[in-house]
Amino acid sequence: MAAIAKTIVATGTSSGLGFELVKQLLAQAQPYNFILGARDTQRTQAAFEGLKYDTSKHSLTILPVELSDLTTVKTFSQKVLDKVGQGKVDYLLLNAGMWKSSTDAGPRGSKWNDSYIVNHLSQHYLIHLLQEKLEASQSRIVVVSSGAIRGATDTSALDEDAKAGSTPVNSLYSATKFIQLLGAHWWHRQLQGKCQVVAVSPGMIPGTNLARHASQTIPANHPDAKTIAEGAQSIYRAFTRDDFPEDPDQIFLTSWGEWWSKDIYSLSLDKKLQDKWCPSKEDIERDEGITA
Repeated sequence: MAAIAKTIVATGTSSGLGFELVKQLLAQAQPYNFILGARDTQRTQAAFEGLKYDTSKHSLTILPVELSDLTTVKTFSQKVLDKVGQGKVDYLLLNAGMWKSSTDAGPRGSKWNDSYIVNHLSQHYLIHLLQEKLEASQSRIVVVSSGAIRGATDTSALDEDAKAGSTPVNSLYSATKFIQLLGAHWWHRQLQGKCQVVAVSPGMIPGTNLARHASQTIPANHPDAKTIAEGAQSIYRAFTRDDFPEDPDQIFLTSWGEWWSKDIYSLSLDKKLQDKWCPSKEDIERDEGITA
């Protein structure tokens, strides 16, 4: 009996870790239906076609989305739901990330900087838009986080870090990825008993496009460096692990495959802080000027 195809909806798969993960999944015997959001759909389509994967087993749909423009996130979600139809979403992978200074004005008049919108707000909004389907599907939501969250030691500075302005690029990444982790915990609470939410660090990965806007890069000979293929495997473990700890706050997988101790990310367990940085769909649409 042929295996039933599993549907994966994903952001951040045009290159780097996300592309490598999809590449590895396309080589599996398990069939997948991929629905991927991309800024440059033609280039992304060509890149995946170059893999010469088995199209009789897997299907791959690439839809346009620009995560710094929340109106496109809304359109993307509608197209995803149309594509899935009466089917289910087995996995939602939130892998898109940005490491960029915030010296410019916010995109499309937003008070927030690009990194905050891409790393957190856009993908938080996407979960809101897909929530009904995710709950009906009992989906697993995989949030690609980072060990950089440990750099966000002053939560009172997050408001300033997230705004468009002059936040230094290196502290900005830690701050916005920390806020993203707050979101993972918040959704874990909201979707308890309906969906599984797992955060995962892929490790320190030189060679991705993440740091293209940053003044610092990860040297390839760093003792903790991992390959892109190894980083993709770390993310894949978040798809498959079922040995969840008894403590419901332990939702964070390390790149070496262990459930991270809560003391490492204890600041992100503040429920009031989670609530503050996880606005409702209606509040996002009002504040960002998204019309019906």
